[in-house]
Amino acid sequence: MKKIINLIIILFLFNSCTPVGDLGRFGKGVSVSFDPRTVGMQIDDTLMQKNLIARLTLTNKKYFLSIQVEVLDGRIFVTGKVDEPEEKLRITKLAWETKGVRSVKNAIEIKGQQNFKSSAKDILITSQLRSAMIFNKKIKSSNYTLETINRKIYIFGISMDLDEKKEVIKEANEIYDVAKVIPTIYLVKDLSRNKN
Repeated sequence: MKKIINLIIILFLFNSCTPVGDLGRFGKGVSVSFDPRTVGMQIDDTLMQKNLIARLTLTNKKYFLSIQVEVLDGRIFVTGKVDEPEEKLRITKLAWETKGVRSVKNAIEIKGQQNFKSSAKDILITSQLRSAMIFNKKIKSSNYTLETINRKIYIFGISMDLDEKKEVIKEANEIYDVAKVIPTIYLVKDLSRNKN
């Protein structure tokens, strides 16, 4: 137990030193220009995230760099790449075992024939979508985290309303060479602990 607590503290301090500009990657926390969650909700989500990251790292040290975890309102979103399908199942099980979890979305990919060309294509797709969202006045781009794996765009964030959510998905679908858009976008009004 003491090892887990020490690891959580180290991870918290390590992630707290992340530069503000590093918003395009999961596991760094959703940078939200308007975060509708209360301070208590944000703390709960951060503790859930750090807890899961610590348990993943204790399971296998390679997960610290290869798996990204995001938590929003008790909903866990996991991305990254693993070597074997069994690893994906093990990570899903660990996520569901996290205290306070409301749902788990596992977008982990099994490593395959990905090469430099496909990795570069994924980076280009993410960059194009990030730029399109920044220039679209109907979207608060900093409320979203993006990741592209094998030409599939994973979008995670908070939308102020249904129109903004539709606009984000529309922009993603317009990016050239996108195989699939996988949104996990919550509306402000749907965040459970915000409801009366």
